[in-house]
Amino acid sequence: MIKINLLLAKKEKKRVAVHREIVVLIISVVLLFILLILVQWKQGKTKEDMLAEISRKEKEIAQNRSLTAELSKAKESKKTLEEKLNVINSLRKEKASPARVLDELSIDKPVKIQFESVKKEGSKLGIEGIALDDETVANFMENLRKSKIFKNVDLIVSEQIEQSKFKLKKFVLTCEIS
Repeated sequence: MIKINLLLAKKEKKRVAVHREIVVLIISVVLLFILLILVQWKQGKTKEDMLAEISRKEKEIAQNRSLTAELSKAKESKKTLEEKLNVINSLRKEKASPARVLDELSIDKPVKIQFESVKKEGSKLGIEGIALDDETVANFMENLRKSKIFKNVDLIVSEQIEQSKFKLKKFVLTCEIS
């Protein structure tokens, strides 16, 4: 009769099963290690991309700050230039004003009046002079009132003076220039 040792076959099966489990364990550990390396690599790549993006954004911010500084300088320059233009334009407007006022005064001035001084302060004009009589001063004031340039013509002082044995009227007028 043949004797079969079943215990050896069981031991052999057990050893093969243990080898299989060890191989599966080793393969599982290797696969887990590979998976961890891939995850680590992916996160490193994402981190590098994020750092590159942050660096690019910081450069954009720095560039935008410099552009903002240039813009504020340009606005300041524009404001300064506009102020200068306004001054130039106002000077151009006022440039003709004194000549026009003196021309109008010479047209409205009667022959019997002599000016001693003409003073302009802002839009106010002060005229001091000597006339032959009150009627001449009144005519001069009426001519100024009719003019388009002068308004609010007022006689401040009218007094009689004697000059070279002639009785004359010294007057002071004020008016506004429109």
